[in-house]
Amino acid sequence: MLNNYKMIAQKFQEEGNIFQTLKFYEKAYQTHGGAEDIELLLSMGLLYDELEDYPLAKKKYEEVLQINPKEARGYYSLAILYDQQKDYDTAIYYYKKAIEMDPYYEKAYFFLANVYDELEEKEKAIEYYQKSISLNTEDFWAYVNLGSIYEELDKNGQALIMMEKALEIDPTNYKALFNMGVILKKLERVEESIHYYMKSIQYNQDYPYGFLNLAVLYKEQKEYTMALDVISQGIIYNKNVAVLFYNRACLHVYCHNKEKALRDLIRATELSPSLIQYMKKDHELDLLRDLEAYQMMFER
Repeated sequence: MLNNYKMIAQKFQEEGNIFQTLKFYEKAYQTHGGAEDIELLLSMGLLYDELEDYPLAKKKYEEVLQINPKEARGYYSLAILYDQQKDYDTAIYYYKKAIEMDPYYEKAYFFLANVYDELEEKEKAIEYYQKSISLNTEDFWAYVNLGSIYEELDKNGQALIMMEKALEIDPTNYKALFNMGVILKKLERVEESIHYYMKSIQYNQDYPYGFLNLAVLYKEQKEYTMALDVISQGIIYNKNVAVLFYNRACLHVYCHNKEKALRDLIRATELSPSLIQYMKKDHELDLLRDLEAYQMMFER
């Protein structure tokens, strides 16, 4: 009966019916041997986790460790649980316990690195991402995340190597392509940076920062018309992103289109009122301040 219930549960799981899956896992748990079945307990814990019933998920993972205190997956599952709830100190403890039980637990290294990144402990994050990569040289996100940390630390040569590795694995990922644009810009390889921003936009037009960064790059090259075209295209696909309207307002000022600039500035501040105090100190917008409509909107 234990195996029958598990098979029925797995069938429902394949169909995406989480509640029926859990129902039959619970039936399996009640049968002889169910409460000692580590695979069953881990599966139940994962489902409770998906349902955000964290106390029950925790209970199942703890039952796993009561049966086998050396079961690395039990510690790892608890780590993930605490990680999701942003209890990072407890998550770190359990990730390290998982690694202690299984020194080749690649995912434990990866997510431990991610926690240290969240905590701004960059050197520890680097250490554990490197360990994760040493165990799985095809881990796309480990390369991306490690490259991003190197870029934050201004270690742009190392960042470039990591992002190149990532793009060897997946040459169509918009985020890695975007990151390459950022890194190459910092390395003053402007034409290559433009190429990668364009590729990033090609693969994801719903990511506004590809358009934004490319427009800013053109603006820095004093290619204002090109910058306007790019950011206007970005607005077509991202109609409610304040930073796009704000930056287009600045570009309109450079192109001496005060009325268009003001319209975009009004839209930007409608979408994000916190921009009002920032824009009042932004010298790029000084040419708008004598407009009656500007004074009516922002000075009264």
